[in-house]
Amino acid sequence: MSGVSTNGSGPRHGPGEPPAILLQDVRFAYPGTRMAAPALDGVSLAVDPGERVALLGPNGAGKSTLCLHLNGVLRPQAGRVEIGGLPVRGRDLSEIRRRVGLVFQDPDDMLFMPTVAEDVGFGPANLGLPADEVERRTLAALATMGMESAAQRAPHHLSLGQRKRVATAAVLSMDPQVLVLDEPSSNLDPRARRELAERLAELDLTLLLVTHDLPYALQLCERAVVMDAGQVVADGPLRAILADEVLLAAHDLELPYGFAFPALD
Repeated sequence: MSGVSTNGSGPRHGPGEPPAILLQDVRFAYPGTRMAAPALDGVSLAVDPGERVALLGPNGAGKSTLCLHLNGVLRPQAGRVEIGGLPVRGRDLSEIRRRVGLVFQDPDDMLFMPTVAEDVGFGPANLGLPADEVERRTLAALATMGMESAAQRAPHHLSLGQRKRVATAAVLSMDPQVLVLDEPSSNLDPRARRELAERLAELDLTLLLVTHDLPYALQLCERAVVMDAGQVVADGPLRAILADEVLLAAHDLELPYGFAFPALD
């Protein structure tokens, strides 16, 4: 396929500038699965600062396992992981977890305080920041996601789309360099889907979008990495990958019936 590599990605960053995300020959198998294929089987990937990448693939491809390596929840059994040139290891984990913000598919896994403002300010407060800085970060993150009017509301009174935006604001309040989103459009109605995409499109961050929603990926990302069976099987411009029907079918990916590519600007 023209323009698409099937061997993982090499560094694309400028001279002297480390990639925002770097995995080199990463291997990982969950305990008790020695006889099964590893969850990550020699994954190499480099993402530039500010790049927006869609991570695609069927269920069980290793996408979530890869994401959990980016902030040290899981540690590679071989190979290495770096965030902005900093190795993901024990003594650096607090800084790594500040740099990498993970937004889970279910926002209720992240929202547990009585009010939206307390949820969004929880992370900065745990850093020991002064109260005025916690408030500043909270209000700025809520404004970025268009949720400032909900600051004093209880999260469980909000719609799913609103809760997803609040969960994203809670991550943004930590001032991350990399934002990882797990199926952000899942179960959203068309309006909520659009509202979230509009806010995400405005962020000036490195973005890794894990999704089965291929049109949503196309709306937010320029590059795609396809994983299957714990390996990177394709890496290239998102439009080129989505136009390859054979590749999509081989890895259980499918565009909606009647989908037409939007015109390039």
